[in-house]
Amino acid sequence: MNTQFTSTAITAAGLTIGIALLLVEHFRWWKTGGGGAAAGGGGGNRDPKALIPFWFGIAFGTLMVACPAGLLGTAAGFLRWGGNSIGDFLMSTLTGQKSSTVAAAAAPRLDSNGALIVTAIVITLFLLRRQIAKVAKGRFKWGVVAGTLLAIGTGTFAVIGQLVVPSVNSAGAALIGNIVHGEIL
Repeated sequence: MNTQFTSTAITAAGLTIGIALLLVEHFRWWKTGGGGAAAGGGGGNRDPKALIPFWFGIAFGTLMVACPAGLLGTAAGFLRWGGNSIGDFLMSTLTGQKSSTVAAAAAPRLDSNGALIVTAIVITLFLLRRQIAKVAKGRFKWGVVAGTLLAIGTGTFAVIGQLVVPSVNSAGAALIGNIVHGEIL
């Protein structure tokens, strides 16, 4: 397991934006049952599968933060910068308080095996982009933003990063072992 970490600071205000995105998506799911307008807004039949695109986005956002460089790592840094900036502006405008940094480095880094899995996910998503429903794409995108702001934070949210990144690194190692070297687990 690779013990190196990536470093991308997150402020309390950026974390607040991530929490707000998480709450909004779950509120919408609770209110509509996950079926959108077709559910009638009654909230009676809450289908947890409706949250899969959002949570997949959170996992992917976590993996983006774990990228040490490249387009995904740069995009994660940009999303964190944007979340921190917007959050800081809103916090200081609404409350008069400035935000402080809450986490500077908590993401285990993707290794070359994990990068294999992430690259395969990106290629798959790109090739299937026209077959994915618009609502699912939107939930995924908001999940990615929330994931870059939340999942490699502190406390409870750090658990997500500590589970996702090493698991992807291990899955990539198993894939290489099975396909390239013919090792059976």
